[in-house]
Amino acid sequence: MTDTVNTAQAEAWNGYEGRHWAAHHERYDAVNEGFNETLFAAARIGERDRVLDIGCGNGQVTRLAAVRAPLGSVTGVDLSAPMLATARARAEAEGVANVTFEQGDVQVFPFGEAVFDVALSRFAVMFFADPVAAFANVRRALRPGGRLAFLCMTEVAGTDLGVVFGALAPFLPTPTGEDGTGPTSFADPGRIRSVLTDAGFAEVTCTRVEADQIWGSDVADAAAFIADWGPVKYHLDQAGAEAADGAREALSVALRPFEGPGGVRLRGAAWSVTAAAGR
Repeated sequence: MTDTVNTAQAEAWNGYEGRHWAAHHERYDAVNEGFNETLFAAARIGERDRVLDIGCGNGQVTRLAAVRAPLGSVTGVDLSAPMLATARARAEAEGVANVTFEQGDVQVFPFGEAVFDVALSRFAVMFFADPVAAFANVRRALRPGGRLAFLCMTEVAGTDLGVVFGALAPFLPTPTGEDGTGPTSFADPGRIRSVLTDAGFAEVTCTRVEADQIWGSDVADAAAFIADWGPVKYHLDQAGAEAADGAREALSVALRPFEGPGGVRLRGAAWSVTAAAGR
């Protein structure tokens, strides 16, 4: 692994959080893959493109990008050794040969100059300790005029996930933190534009998009999965037994209106962001 400056995130993603995502990669893909077509439409990957997947995790987006660039190549970079092991295993099992996975910190990873045509990311750019430095490093790795496309969380308030997390509020702190921090650090499109402009990108666009996110086969399944998700599990472990029991019951009650024949579906919201590398 190359040098790491984002040490807090490296610890999390090589600990429980990364192991949980790796062990439940299909579950997490079911939550997020409804946004895939939006991401790929924005990235406009060509068959010969050299592609960088930022925070590739278990590698679904990396593999799908490789299919779109059969004469090109795709490099996935992530901090998490457990998730990268899953990504490599899935690529081998699916026979996707034009991918490479690297463990490293995007803020300082030695990509080289102008080695990629496209950089993309699905919900993995919100955790940089220094986002300007990270995106400046990505911009240098893109050829002049190269494309950046990523998805990031909007504010939680006013969304289905906000309704569910709101039900936990009498018992636990908000799992994602306050809007504008942690996973919602890019909830404000004004901040997105400022960070990307400072990092040397131009032509920044932010479009709010929605998609269904499948959290479980039924309420019990979804509630158990969410309760084991790192930020929720942390707060449950810190709470007393009475508060934890109350939170679990409130979680199940909040999920019931979203249960249907296809499982528990929450309507998710995201910012679809595009930008061009400065010349």
